[in-house]
Amino acid sequence: MSATGTLVQRFRDLRALVLGDAMLDSYLSGRASRLCSEGPAPVVQKTAEERLPGGAANTAANLRALGADVCFAGVTGADAAGALLRAALHERGVTDRWLLADDTLPTLHKLRILAGDQYLVRFDEGERYHLGVETHARLLAHLDDAFARCDVVVISDYRYGAVTDAVIARLRDLRRQRPGVPLVVDSKELRRFRDVGATVIAPNHEEARLAVDPTSAPAGPARWPEAERLAHRLLALADARFVAITLAEQGVCLLERGSVARHLPAHLVPGAHDVGAGDTFTAALALALAAGAGCEAAVQLGIDAAGIAVTKPRTATVAASELLHWAELRDGALPPGVGALAARLAAARQAGRRIVFTNGVFDILHTGHIELLRQAKALGDLLVVGVNSDASVRRLKGPGRPINHERDRLALVAALDAVDHALLFDDDTPAGLIRALRPHVHVKGGDYASAALPEAAAVREAGGQVVILPLVAGRGTTQVIDRVLSLAVRPPRELEVAP
Repeated sequence: MSATGTLVQRFRDLRALVLGDAMLDSYLSGRASRLCSEGPAPVVQKTAEERLPGGAANTAANLRALGADVCFAGVTGADAAGALLRAALHERGVTDRWLLADDTLPTLHKLRILAGDQYLVRFDEGERYHLGVETHARLLAHLDDAFARCDVVVISDYRYGAVTDAVIARLRDLRRQRPGVPLVVDSKELRRFRDVGATVIAPNHEEARLAVDPTSAPAGPARWPEAERLAHRLLALADARFVAITLAEQGVCLLERGSVARHLPAHLVPGAHDVGAGDTFTAALALALAAGAGCEAAVQLGIDAAGIAVTKPRTATVAASELLHWAELRDGALPPGVGALAARLAAARQAGRRIVFTNGVFDILHTGHIELLRQAKALGDLLVVGVNSDASVRRLKGPGRPINHERDRLALVAALDAVDHALLFDDDTPAGLIRALRPHVHVKGGDYASAALPEAAAVREAGGQVVILPLVAGRGTTQVIDRVLSLAVRPPRELEVAP
């Protein structure tokens, strides 16, 4: 196992304290096929309803999914939304022992309504609040108790009211008593935490800009020179050791006090869903620090976790097994694109979709290929096709092959309706791809016996099955090449000249 894999496995021995604003994220999904007769609005026929932990509760859920024991200190209302949030946390293994109920406050609730994948509207309940005297005292007591038990502390401050000035002052005092406990601060108002002695402050670009210059106007997408400037100014403002500014698809700007800024790139994920991805990043970063990683390695693991989260719809959590798998792929230096595809397929698998894999040279595309791929797709929901690189084809079939370049062969396969994903691989067998992508079904064409396949062991390791599909008689690349060569040597009968 790689060093990163060993690090992820240590997460299950850790206890994390999360302090912040608890929210409920609700999603009502449906189909919109007509407009309402009462006004110019779509009528949505509900097909699904999801209740998920949001805000600091999402950070807590991600910490638990990654393997840690979690103390989540926050506040909800004594209302239906609060009960739904507690149920959602219980489903994800997070106890509500440390979560206070205040009957004078509404639970923070974000209700999203979607038609298909299109957002129609979001309703928000709750706004900035002031804790009652009794609730505030109990929250401080919970902080004292939980801090003494934890291996890492995460502040998830959305600035609604749970993290008061008195809470920050108590945190500062507790931090002096246990300075070795990593403290990660993610806040929409970082100036309030400038003297708590954070290990890492982890704002996004907009939060960093407002912390440095609260009166500045939005500057558009983050640029590296500006991110580096903000990082230096943040460390001048706060007594943190590190600042990690998240820059969405551009990655992270990491700066250690007294050092130079580092740019850690993100994984490019088409159609990314970024709701809550920052919470996932913070959770993985915090646990990696507590497990003994240096800050750069911890930030990289946070990027990996967020890269998985954005492949999933809705407010998502990332399991330790998913992060471990992704990290092993990255450490194994698999070809570009394999890690991102593995994450997308992991999300599809979690959603109940069946993944089919097949591979081949596809040198001269013909009807036999088309029929094989059509039948393969019928065995599941997503069809992934591995295409042999030019180098691997030459090793397998000799110096005269392939006829067509790997880029052309890949483009033709990817353009077929039955194919959802296509990618090149350079090995003699697809065993490495199968271990990385973990398909439910591996399809081969011909008269193989599954036990004789060199990749059969990899299929079993991935928990899949081998399906052998018969080839279309007389339809093969070799036959097509032989036919072309015969025509080159002797013209077709209709072109022959009579004596």
